[in-house]
Order: sequence, then C-alpha cells, then structure tokens
Amino acid sequence: MHLDRSETKSPEELTSIGIGLEEEAQDDDRGYGVSGVSRVNRVGRWGQPITFLDIHECDTLIICVFCFPTSSVIPLHDHPEMTVFSKILCGSLHVKAYDWVEPPCIITHDKSQARLAKLVTDKVITPQSELPVLYPKTGGNLHCFTALTPCVVLDILTPPYNESSGRSCIYYMDYPFSTFGMQTFSIFRTEEH
Repeated sequence: MHLDRSETKSPEELTSIGIGLEEEAQDDDRGYGVSGVSRVNRVGRWGQPITFLDIHECDTLIICVFCFPTSSVIPLHDHPEMTVFSKILCGSLHVKAYDWVEPPCIITHDKSQARLAKLVTDKVITPQSELPVLYPKTGGNLHCFTALTPCVVLDILTPPYNESSGRSCIYYMDYPFSTFGMQTFSIFRTEEH
C-alpha cells in the first residue's frame, strides 16, 4: 500500500475532481478484462497512490481524509482498541469487514497461527449509505477497502494510534476456513504498522 500526504484542503475541495481524481469513461473496463484497453494503460491507472490528508490530530482523536483512485485497495487491517467513524463523501467503495469470534479460536497450520473471524459486512458504500461505525470489538474493526470509482472518505478515529498503548495498525491475510477443512473464515496476522 502506498499513501501520499498532501496539503490540507477545504471541505468544498474534497470531491474527486477537487483532489485530482478524474472520473473515468463509463466504457473503461475498470480492470476486469481487456475490452480494448492495453495492459500498459491499465498499469498506469492502477499505480495511482491513495492520498492521505491529515485534517486534525490531538491526544483524543484523528480526523483525516483518504482519496482513492479507481481500483485502489487498502488491505485487511484493524484499529485495535479504537472507534472509527467513516463517511464516504463521493464515489463508491467496496467494504469487507470482520469481527473476531469470541472466545478466541486459534488454529495452528503449517507452523502459522490463524484466528477465527466472522464476516459482518461485504457491501458497496456510497455517500447515501448509513454512517459506518467500527467499535473496538464489533462493527467490522478488521476491514479492507476497494475503490470501485474515484472516492473520498472522511475518517474520525478515537483514541488515536499510539504504539506504546497497543494501538498500532495491524495487517492481516484472510483465508476461507475451508482451507483448514471447515466452512467459515480465518485471519492470519501479517504485519504491524
């Protein structure tokens, strides 16, 4: 994942055009086939970074904006012991989110450990969608995003990240539980940021 920091923008500028995310032609293949678009053109579009705008940060919260080009992805991650309020300002974003199964169910497979999680959200959100709230233990605090169109998301995170307090973002891999001979999903921890 690549995030660029940018200068702060006013709310009026936080649209896909105002932040430099261009609308793409409706006949664009969106990366789901060739449809006459060369691989070279698609690679350039997919290579656009997600822009991060830091609006406000203090001891109690972070207010920030993420600007997603089409097809960009923030991989599966969490916000430990944090509550996150998200509002999509423009565009459409696919959200897939999980909650940990309690009590914890840990599976060991090929010297790796997996923890059981249940799928709570697998949908597309738009500016008309209900405001998603992720709580520390419910609401899909383990989640990933894929931009279906250029989009802008406003996030409020409280309390803010703090490594010494155990609040650093952790990235995961998700695997169908059928990989282990069962019928739900498990999550592997991959890296901490």
